[in-house]
Amino acid sequence: MINPFKSKKGLGRGLSSLIGDVGVKTSNDKISISSIVPNKNQPRKFFEKEALDELTTSIKERGIIQPLIVRKSDDQENKFELIAGERRWQSAQSAGLHEVPVVIIEADNLKSLELAIIENVQRKDLNPIEEAESYKSLIENFNYDQDMVAKFIGKSRSHISNSLRLLTLPNKLIDLVRVGKISQGHAKILIGLDNALLLGEKIIKKKLSVRQTESLVRIIKKAGVKKNTYKDANTISTENNLTNKLGMRVILNNKKNNSGTLTFEYKELDQLDRLIRIITNNY
Repeated sequence: MINPFKSKKGLGRGLSSLIGDVGVKTSNDKISISSIVPNKNQPRKFFEKEALDELTTSIKERGIIQPLIVRKSDDQENKFELIAGERRWQSAQSAGLHEVPVVIIEADNLKSLELAIIENVQRKDLNPIEEAESYKSLIENFNYDQDMVAKFIGKSRSHISNSLRLLTLPNKLIDLVRVGKISQGHAKILIGLDNALLLGEKIIKKKLSVRQTESLVRIIKKAGVKKNTYKDANTISTENNLTNKLGMRVILNNKKNNSGTLTFEYKELDQLDRLIRIITNNY
């Protein structure tokens, strides 16, 4: 059986490879559009109405050129679960089509998710939050680690780590990134800040650029440092020694009750990894 994806560069080498792994059972077939059910593992949740309307118009004029990828549904008889082609499926319904071209494959839940992710990532269809949630699903539900995700997606481990860190933002900020009101560049600056949500709202209200946001955060951090109490020579010496040895800024704040905080500021994830290794190897 001929794999129709091997000669089509639009889907990318990764998707072709994965389809080859599972084996195409039927190619260039047509099935009833009502027999297709949405993919419960679909990483993409947000679809722009304007883009869907444009695709609907295109389908009315030219039909569906690229087949949808489906598998037999596990829990619904005579139904096919959509793996790739959600936008085409939605627009085909809006265009009034009764049948759509499909490729039917055999795939378990993991392979189905892999195919859905690789298609969306390669087409750059996912927003930053959907991308992060896809990686999280592979890690939490299918026992991937970050290195495995990076290898599978074809991106660096630091890209995966930075993507996942977006999910540590407050839920309201995550929603703002999801719908595009705050960019990924802005969001990265806000990670770990106590006043992240307030700053996010300020970014939107003042229409701040990424560079302006960086400057604002630096000013806020400097103002916070100035509020710190006086540090004696021993504390400063300890900070300097640790900073020089670790290659990252170390801040030591002592309190009156002999407690305090020790803060490590890393600029790259490699620095964090090295710090973790140092701590782990010594304890």
